Formats: sequence, C-alpha cells, structure tokens
Amino acid sequence: MSRMGALLLALLSGLIGAALLHIVIVLSVPSFTGQDAYTRAAAEGDFNQFSTLSGERDAAGLMSVDPFIRTAVCHFDLAERAVRLLAPSNHDFWSVSVFDRAANEVFSMNDRTSVGGMLDLVVASSEQVARIRKAANSELASSIIVDMKGGQGYVVLRAMVPQQSFEDEALDFLDSASCLPLSVN
Repeated sequence: MSRMGALLLALLSGLIGAALLHIVIVLSVPSFTGQDAYTRAAAEGDFNQFSTLSGERDAAGLMSVDPFIRTAVCHFDLAERAVRLLAPSNHDFWSVSVFDRAANEVFSMNDRTSVGGMLDLVVASSEQVARIRKAANSELASSIIVDMKGGQGYVVLRAMVPQQSFEDEALDFLDSASCLPLSVN
C-alpha cells in the first residue's frame, strides 16, 4: 500500500470513528442529564396518578404541544403490582400509549380499537400476567392485558379537542382516567 493509500485509510478510519463517537454521545446525553422521558413523566406527580399537561412548558419540561390534543401522563412501577388503566367511553377520540423506562413504545391503542370505546388496560410483568390469567377474574374479562418487560414505565393518554367547545369534555375525560395498582393473587 502506498503512503497516499495509508493516509487516506487513516483519515477515513478517523472520520468513521468520530462519527460513531458523536452518535453515541448524542444518544446517551438524556440518561446522563436526568432529562429522559421517564424522569420527566415521573416529575409530573406521584406514581399511579394521571397528571394533565398544559400548553406551557412546566418544571419537568413537558407540555402538550398540539393545539387539538390534551395530554395526561402517569408513571408506574410493576415491582409490586400490575397497573390498571381505566377511563369511560364518553369522549369522541382518545389514544393511549404505554412506554418502558427507555421510552420504547410497548403498546398503543385508541377508542376505535378498544372494547366498547372504553379504556380498560392492564399493564403487568410476565409473572403478574400469568397470575392474572390463572385467577380468571371476571372483573378483568374485558380488560386488555399487556405483558411488559422491565418494571418501570409511563403511560401517555391523549384526548382530541377539534374545537374549543370540546375542551371541557376532553379535560373531564382525562381527569376521570385512573392509573391504579391492581391486586393480583
């Protein structure tokens, strides 16, 4: 290999290495700063409680940015108990997404894909799912059960507000939603 070829190979190797290092640093910044999505959702309130986001950035850095959507978040820990998400079917359009601690979407659905337009979702670890199925609880017969790997996560619940007159209805829907621990025998 000539000196020019060796120089080009060294230069190319350096550029590829620098690009990879840059990507790793950019992707790891949220975990070092404590400003990842789970930490920001956890700063909104207590475990297992929906907190409605406003249109202005709050202390945690979260906000509801879409003028036609109202948003609420709830963070949870499956170490002790599964979590049951409930909300009535009294709103025209809603969607829910479940994320793990690393902000990977685990599950999502909306009122069109739910049972009767109602939010009835159980998020549980594999062991908890097995206990729920073994118990054959009639109360959970119409619940959608989500098996989540990892113990902590958060839920984002959204309600559509196509016109200002729907604002109160959307906020009532989000306020009526629950994110409660579920006792599983």
